[in-house]
Amino acid sequence: MPEGSAAAGPGRTSPGTSASVTPFPAVGTSPSDPVPEVVGTELGTADPPPGSGPDSPQVKTSLQILRSLDSGPRGLVEARAEERLTRFGENVLPAWRPVSRPRRFVRSLRDPFTSVLLCLGLVSAVVSAWGTACVILALVGVSCLLRSTEEHRADRSTAALRELVATTATVVRRASADAAPREREVPVADLVPGDVIRLGPGDLVPADVQVLRAGGLTVHQSALTGESAPVAKHPLDAPDPALDGAGPFARPQLCFQGSSVTSGSGTAVIVATGGDTRFAAAHDGRARQRGASAFDRSVQGISWTLIRFMLLTPPLVLMANAALRGRGLETLPFAVAVAVGLTPEMLPVIVTTALARGAARLARTSGVIVKRLPALHDLGAVDVLCLDKTGTLTEDRPVVEEAVDGSDLPDPGVLGWAALSALWTLQLAELPAPDALDEAVLDAADEAGGWGPSAAYDGVAALPFDPVRRVATAVLRRPGRVGVHTLVTKGAVEAVLERCALDGDERERLLALAGRKAESGLRLLAVARADRPARPGAYTPADERGLTFVGLVALRDVPTPSAADALGVLARRGVTVKVLTGDHPGTAARVCQDLGLRTDAVGGGDGIVTAELVDALSDPELARVADRATVFARCTPEHKARIVSALRAAGHTTGFLGDGVNDLPALHAADVGICPRNAVDVAREAADVVLAEKDLTAIDRAVREGRHSSGNIATYLRITLSSNLGNVIAMLTAGLMLPFLPMLPAQVLVQNLCFDAAQLAFAFDRPAASALRGPTVLRSRDFLRFITGFGLLNAAADLATFGVLALALHNAAGTDGEAAFHAGWFTENLLTQALVLVLLRTGRSAAERRAGGPLRAAAAGLAVVGVLLPVTPLGPLLGMSALPPLYYLLLGSVLGLYAVGLTAARRRYERRHPAGVEQERSIRKAGAEL
Repeated sequence: MPEGSAAAGPGRTSPGTSASVTPFPAVGTSPSDPVPEVVGTELGTADPPPGSGPDSPQVKTSLQILRSLDSGPRGLVEARAEERLTRFGENVLPAWRPVSRPRRFVRSLRDPFTSVLLCLGLVSAVVSAWGTACVILALVGVSCLLRSTEEHRADRSTAALRELVATTATVVRRASADAAPREREVPVADLVPGDVIRLGPGDLVPADVQVLRAGGLTVHQSALTGESAPVAKHPLDAPDPALDGAGPFARPQLCFQGSSVTSGSGTAVIVATGGDTRFAAAHDGRARQRGASAFDRSVQGISWTLIRFMLLTPPLVLMANAALRGRGLETLPFAVAVAVGLTPEMLPVIVTTALARGAARLARTSGVIVKRLPALHDLGAVDVLCLDKTGTLTEDRPVVEEAVDGSDLPDPGVLGWAALSALWTLQLAELPAPDALDEAVLDAADEAGGWGPSAAYDGVAALPFDPVRRVATAVLRRPGRVGVHTLVTKGAVEAVLERCALDGDERERLLALAGRKAESGLRLLAVARADRPARPGAYTPADERGLTFVGLVALRDVPTPSAADALGVLARRGVTVKVLTGDHPGTAARVCQDLGLRTDAVGGGDGIVTAELVDALSDPELARVADRATVFARCTPEHKARIVSALRAAGHTTGFLGDGVNDLPALHAADVGICPRNAVDVAREAADVVLAEKDLTAIDRAVREGRHSSGNIATYLRITLSSNLGNVIAMLTAGLMLPFLPMLPAQVLVQNLCFDAAQLAFAFDRPAASALRGPTVLRSRDFLRFITGFGLLNAAADLATFGVLALALHNAAGTDGEAAFHAGWFTENLLTQALVLVLLRTGRSAAERRAGGPLRAAAAGLAVVGVLLPVTPLGPLLGMSALPPLYYLLLGSVLGLYAVGLTAARRRYERRHPAGVEQERSIRKAGAEL
């Protein structure tokens, strides 16, 4: 296990660096093989399926990569570099041009619902129904403007990302084949594959490179992986089969554009430049494209259901009137008005307003930024949340769990020796930033109240950690003990045991002990020591032999204080958390165990799935496994994206929380990508939602707000579509029975405008608590069942009103009778719609339904307009006249019966479709299991 430097706490200093250099093998003149067409096949330009593609070839040694690039340790000849610059282009990120606002506006018309509205508006204009045409086209314009504005805001230029790319680099080149190599600074844009460059502390890696020589080289690649600790890099001078299946970021010989050198120095050869780098591939336009989100799928499903009705309505009206009444194209405006009456014209406005208000509340109260408004609905629909454990479930620091001797018995002296080695290594050698493991060891020794017998030692020399040796050694002396130095070595268990004087059986026993602890999720440091005669000369790694094993220091990750409570809240909300991590399965299992997150095979499923199993599964098999599993260990970025895609294929609405470039594939694969504010720029650019901090509690607040907004949208659609469908059925039926049109096109338009104005209240309503208990998904099939049943009930009330009008107006004739009929039906339609607003509001209890203040006020206003408008001066202008008192008496009876029927139908629907009750029970069960 890599073990870095000690942390510098109070009184701890770190004056300088002493780094060993791995010798570079002698390489003669490289063969003049042609440069491959795809430079940097180690890295590639895309993310292929696991098991194939550029990340899977056999790992190349330094000699092999130089030969494949037709280069050598002395660098390229200037003429060859110029030739390659012409051939491969400059080493710059490919320019990405954002789509212009006008183009986005026109592209918004591709939405099926918007397209049909546009066609209806154009047909209305052709038949001179200018009022209807203006209203429809205005709604289309508003919808396209809102959509294009949000897309432009969410897809801004990535120019700020270029700050992660270096501007100059130190390159080794020759003027001619026989000339001596010379180092010089060149613009990064002039670098080509095969160039040999120098790297030093603070340098930005200018391209994707393979390390040829290194002296204590560590690289900070959080911009690519999200990991905060520096990573040791060293050359590969012999084939290592263990690296064949490793991901690119796990290969110690590779460094990538966008990372920076933390300490040490090195020489590297460039293997990929410009658009072929992994950093550039992350910003490729194709990588930014994501499939339809949950919101897109929901709206499209509902839109196509409505479109089928809308496309059938005008022809049916025309044919029925032509066959039964002998009417021709004069009924076309009425047919178009009926089709428009079926559409939820306010859907774009309601959706945008509800989501915008929810996003504003999140930003104001929780510091959560929703970059793409539909993502707020997707948050409300999320039922699976995928995340890494580091920084989310655990703090980004380990703590010492125990210190034991070789017999697995507690021994404080083991911790003391480990802390002493960490302290003096830090003070006597130049090391990179404090290592988290050493920091934990030093803190534990301080908290233990002393360092034991080791506290009396002074430092003499230090051999810092080296990625090849995988150990660090401090040379100590005890005052008063002349002529003796004590070597204290700590590091990876295997590396330390190799340096101990142990027989084979004892070494195997200790390795088995360490293996059992690692399987339980602990990270281990082995400690050994030896007394040697003091000498004035320098100590070398050759002195790390014949040591005496002291013991093991076991460390564990610290769970985030709020993680356990947040996991419980998410479980009660019906959100399943899945952990996708690159860590050891035991480490991931230990963290989940500490948090109470079950990882066993619940219900016959898989508890922990490794990347090796993911590679062996087909997509359908992975979808089934991912549905049951809780933890996925040793995951690469490609594994994470494939798992998220498999969960979506299984019918889940997925969210993914990530913060590094390595998380980009999964962020794009998820329905909603989430990242913290301190994530790397590319992750923030790709994410749909940005959190103030990496905290599950903030995600819970965002999910709750998403369900709040989605609940309002769902209520709007149910009420509006059922009411509209009932009106359409009634008007079509009455149109075939009456010798005149049941409502004039202008009256249909005014009725729709009144109802549309009342529907704005949905954006300001507070849904019932039951709407927040589970994921809110707008399923077209569920809506179709709902609106069909309640639409038929609404149509029955309308047709009953037809009988009331016939009875109340039996003495009226001619135009007076038509005007009175129009006024009566206009009033009844608005009153029934007001009843629907109140009685079909979301809520399983009377108290919840009574809480809809905005909707109740809107319903009252709608009823007032319906009763008073026909008797105002506007009534005659719209072709309506006053009604006799008998009509209002009979209408009150019809509305009373309709209210009773509506209430009974709602209760029957809730009994036959107890999805909310069953969902609540399953959520409570999941919370109990957690």
